[in-house]
Amino acid sequence: MTAATSTFSKLPPLPALRDFIHMYRLKAKKILSQNYLMDMNLTRKIARKANFDSNTHVIEVGPGPGGITRAILDEGCARLDVVEIDHRFIPPLEHLAEAADGRLHIHRGDVLKTDLATIFKDAKIVQQKEWFDFSPNSHIIGNLPFNIASPLIIKFLREMSREEGPWQFGRTPLTLTFQLEVAQRLCGEIDSEHRSRLSIVTQYICEPKILFVIPGVCFVPKPEIDVGVVKFIPRAEPLIPCDFAVVEKVARQTFTFRQKYVSKCIKTLYPTEIADEMAHDLLKNCRIDPTQRPFKLGIDEIGAMCVFYEKQCQKMPGLFLHEVFKKNQTIEMLANEPNALPPTFKKLKGGISYSSFEDGIPLSKLSN
Repeated sequence: MTAATSTFSKLPPLPALRDFIHMYRLKAKKILSQNYLMDMNLTRKIARKANFDSNTHVIEVGPGPGGITRAILDEGCARLDVVEIDHRFIPPLEHLAEAADGRLHIHRGDVLKTDLATIFKDAKIVQQKEWFDFSPNSHIIGNLPFNIASPLIIKFLREMSREEGPWQFGRTPLTLTFQLEVAQRLCGEIDSEHRSRLSIVTQYICEPKILFVIPGVCFVPKPEIDVGVVKFIPRAEPLIPCDFAVVEKVARQTFTFRQKYVSKCIKTLYPTEIADEMAHDLLKNCRIDPTQRPFKLGIDEIGAMCVFYEKQCQKMPGLFLHEVFKKNQTIEMLANEPNALPPTFKKLKGGISYSSFEDGIPLSKLSN
């Protein structure tokens, strides 16, 4: 989005966050995994590390009583939209909106069911002509309740990979909080104890980085674990040329038995009667040692497996829908289902569709 430099003023003096919570009689609900971040120095650090400017349109998910909301407004943004499901937080957020000089807009709803693209459209975010272009002046931030953090990042990654939702406008970055263990899995490097399915589906489509760690004692109520603040930068080109559903399934089954040989894991992609043969073909064609451990595999190796597995699924309709726990459903039965074939990889870059590693990617398109 191109725009003239925005001018903004910091929020006028407001009650301290603790007093704000007391004024509105707010209490974190354990059932919603709510934890308030009370230290304004830390909320300001989150906003500062997100690294947006005064022309940026920010969406905050799960603002709660508005600790990070205040920090974002003070840091300076063109517009801030917040999505909050808990009705109790609407009055204090409206209090902030009155002080924000028209920059704060409130949406009550479940972020897992909210199309953030509609918010971008209302804010008139300009859609990038090419995904390879610099990211639009937009950012998504959130201190997520623990119970929705994992499903929400999977939803975001799926939309990002398909250039849907807010990512239809361009490579919008994310800055989100997670339980530290989850944050470490998101950023898990090859051959590390944190390498997991989540590492693969995250890193093939974006570049995640733990910005800093927040001790659990800084939250109210105090969780038993620390929290990692993670920033995600969408890649100009995914590292695996397959649809998200294919990558997610192969990664999930590859890490079914983390400490076992990869050959045992890969067999779970197939019905028992053909598992040995098809797993052997995949590993042989991808030149992967069958005695390798899953956490020692790189993105390139997982990617090769995804490409070959997708080809197997194309030749055998119904195979993609096979799950080891659905033993009463045969491939022949699954072949008649509407989604018997895996979703098509629809990335169009400069008018060229990349459907396999062999197609190659022009060097001119690799810059971020």
